[in-house]
Amino acid sequence: MINGALFRDAVISAAVTINNKKREVDELNVYPVPDGDTGTNMSMTIGNSVGELKRLPDSVSISDAANTAASAFLRGARGNSGVILSLIFRGISKGLADLNEAGCEDFARSLAMGVDAAYKAVMKPVEGTILTVSRCAAEKAKESALSTTDDIVFWKDVCDEAEKVLAQTTEMLPQLKKAGVVDAGGMGLTIIFKAMYAVFAGGSIAVPDEAASEDDKPVDSFRSAASQFDDDITFTYCTEFMLRKNDDCPDPFKLRAYLETIGDCVVVVDDDEIIKVHVHTDNPGKALQKALEFGCFINDPKPNIENMRIQHENKKKEAEQLEAGFAPAMPEKEFGFVAVAAGHGIEAMFTDLGVDVVVRGGQTMNPSTDDILRAILATPANTVFVLPNNKNIIMAAEQAMKLTDRSVCVLQTRTIPQGISAMLAFDDSLSLQDNRLNMTKALEKVSTGLITFAARNSEFEGHSIKEGEILALDNGKLSFTEKDISKATLKLVKKLTKGDASYVTLIYGADVTEENAEQMQQLLQSKLSDKIEVMLVNGGQPVYYYIISVE
Repeated sequence: MINGALFRDAVISAAVTINNKKREVDELNVYPVPDGDTGTNMSMTIGNSVGELKRLPDSVSISDAANTAASAFLRGARGNSGVILSLIFRGISKGLADLNEAGCEDFARSLAMGVDAAYKAVMKPVEGTILTVSRCAAEKAKESALSTTDDIVFWKDVCDEAEKVLAQTTEMLPQLKKAGVVDAGGMGLTIIFKAMYAVFAGGSIAVPDEAASEDDKPVDSFRSAASQFDDDITFTYCTEFMLRKNDDCPDPFKLRAYLETIGDCVVVVDDDEIIKVHVHTDNPGKALQKALEFGCFINDPKPNIENMRIQHENKKKEAEQLEAGFAPAMPEKEFGFVAVAAGHGIEAMFTDLGVDVVVRGGQTMNPSTDDILRAILATPANTVFVLPNNKNIIMAAEQAMKLTDRSVCVLQTRTIPQGISAMLAFDDSLSLQDNRLNMTKALEKVSTGLITFAARNSEFEGHSIKEGEILALDNGKLSFTEKDISKATLKLVKKLTKGDASYVTLIYGADVTEENAEQMQQLLQSKLSDKIEVMLVNGGQPVYYYIISVE
């Protein structure tokens, strides 16, 4: 029989193990677009439970240990893979309810409950994914429980089956077969199950890889939110700037050598024309003065100097306020809105349209269920509309909806343009049902184009893609690749406006200058029909050079 302390240690060990291997899992993602990445999302999801589990006594029942883990998983769930993982462990928790210890039959029943919950949460379950691996592992658990009462034999059967089915996922999905890899979510789940089995079999709790950087250590660092800001800051000012090299520019290594004498965290990179500098120092003036010996400052981006001590204190105060407790906002109106977005311009757009709380996130940074829940509770309204604006955030939003007694409507917005159109369709004089219908109709009429870059080499949907290539996505699907951002944008906009289009909104990101964006707007306007108006918005978003909305 497995008791609560052993289960607690097994989950902690699994959290450390998946964190150690998250990059390995991330690299399995066949979709080349920069994204939240499966391994990272699963690691952050399970990692959210470690702090709470470590506080449990050795006398804890397996029921309480499983419930503690499942609750933390759900609050920390990020991305679809994280939500599915949280649902599997929620099922395990329910199956182990009221038990002090658990045996093979108990775990077989609980695994089945977890798989059932995960399948029900996915609108269109796809086989060859984490769902398949979990289902087959649960079926094997049921079979094994009929033939053995030995927990170690039972869990070995479960893990062996998960590994066997994981290997088969390559043949189940064409995109996996083309890339010659297994499913990333399935691999993450297999890693977690095997790490738990190792502890059940008498092994020690895994330890973080010594070679891991600070960012690669377990998500839960076993410190309070406020105490993570207790470290001393050596230098006050974070100083960043770019130079255009002088004709007689000295070796940039000399600039780096000088900066090392007045600060730390020095980064100096250069090419034939530009030198980019980052340094932490107490004397930014000296850094800037020395830089003039190598070139002239570039205005876009402008030199940036930030007081890290003030930032540090502000973050610590925010963390202390969170630890002191979170007070939900009292409803002051009938309808309120929460939107997920990244980029100062896009966030401002949603605020101007009436969104009460913007959750910072999107591609590459999926907010957790708890992040969305807090945003819902911070909205002073009886009914809250949630706009995820990313397909990988919808499930987390739907789980947050189940954790509050407020009326919540999660709209199926998969892109920023869909979210904006939904907000424009809202009418305060109409009912919840009428608004839901009208907002859904509005978001479905919008076409979205995305211009980004390939984060990795990949064979995807018939395209042989090299890292760094420009990718054009037509309503979420890879349309073509290009070498040039402007050519890709023009080609994609032309494709999106073949139908009955009247407006094109070009939202440019943080890596596009205002000058280049204006040139792109002028080019589009000259190449499109006179009936189509091209509008330009500074979104400031990461990852995407351009987000294109066509209506």
